[in-house]
Amino acid sequence: METLTGEGARLEPFRAELTGYCYRMLASAFEAEDAAQETLVRAWRSLDRYDERRASLRTWLYSIATNICLDMLRSPQRRALAMDLSRAANAGDGIGEPMPERVWVQPVPDGLVLPMDGNPEELAVRRETIRLAFVAALQHLPPRQRAVLILRDVLCWKAEEVAHLLGATVASVTSALQRARSTLKALDVRTGEPFRPSDPTQRELLTRYCDAFERHDITALVALLHEDATMSMPPFTWWLRGRDQIRQVMLAPDGSCAGARLVPAAANGSPAFWQTRPGPDGDHLPFGLVLLDVFEGLISGITTYLDADRLIPLFGSPADSSRAPETVPSHR
Repeated sequence: METLTGEGARLEPFRAELTGYCYRMLASAFEAEDAAQETLVRAWRSLDRYDERRASLRTWLYSIATNICLDMLRSPQRRALAMDLSRAANAGDGIGEPMPERVWVQPVPDGLVLPMDGNPEELAVRRETIRLAFVAALQHLPPRQRAVLILRDVLCWKAEEVAHLLGATVASVTSALQRARSTLKALDVRTGEPFRPSDPTQRELLTRYCDAFERHDITALVALLHEDATMSMPPFTWWLRGRDQIRQVMLAPDGSCAGARLVPAAANGSPAFWQTRPGPDGDHLPFGLVLLDVFEGLISGITTYLDADRLIPLFGSPADSSRAPETVPSHR
């Protein structure tokens, strides 16, 4: 990622929100970074032609970003979660073959797409709308409907502003928004409880989960799972539903996580951890990036992205605490 300097420096403050917008559109942190960078570069090259009487700088940048994302979304392939791709497996089923990266909704570092300051209520909404389940649901919408819904319901733009940005009428924008909302309602998206890092109840739950995981106390760990909890491990379409199924996998000799640790990370506005495992020399190595969902005071979803080597350049290594704020109190 190249930071703009000189006259282009006035565009840099928009990078995080543009990347967040592109991530919701594209469901890939890597593609979102590229799209935001391309937006800023195109704007920088055209700054001498920018007319502030026609649109604010922010609106102009979002117009460029929208066109870039729509171009990138011409492929019929939409990114998804495992639950969108196959039926729930049984604990004894084989895990199958990995699917290509382009199939998956990919995780994103909070710091890449969320402002580090600003209105706490607005930040809470932004966190909710980068949750994996919500981003996956957005991928069911046609690209232009997706843009309309994000601009209207997530970023709170006025219908007239969105119509101007898309070169459409207010009536067509309103109609697209109604269809998009109807689609999301039919999908019955459940993102779980909002993640509040300072909430003592949530912190206690996550501390107990990490403690049970690292002690490999399967009984204690499963007791913290919701009855209908899910477990998935991209890039495999294999996934489980129900704590009894998850218990069986965790007790299986070939599924053991004995000796593994959880290191706090910051991803998708959710409780997140690097899972590390001891290597041949005893040093812990990244195994996967784990994102949790919480519902009714229990863990309702466990998504472990196994492509750790690909994600480390984006998130930083587990040892890089500067990119991983404390998610739970230390229990070591």
